[in-house]
Amino acid sequence: MLGDKGYDSNPNRRELRRLRILPVISRKGAPNIRGLAKLRYVVEQIFSLMHHFKRLAVRWERLLDLHDALVSLACGLICWRRPKKARS
Repeated sequence: MLGDKGYDSNPNRRELRRLRILPVISRKGAPNIRGLAKLRYVVEQIFSLMHHFKRLAVRWERLLDLHDALVSLACGLICWRRPKKARS
């Protein structure tokens, strides 16, 4: 899991390791991890695309299954709309 310096704490790291997730979090006072901003941009871009679907920006559905279905539908529509790169 990628995180910035705001998530740098031992309890966060312990919980991630307990869940068998490798934490990649910059330490406070240390130089930033190279390439972290580039990967983080991709995640923030996906959140931005998901928020174009108003029902996903604020969760109104009480049932988790319905919310998961809407997230899956939104992801499918985002992938469908993305322009395909020309293959050489």
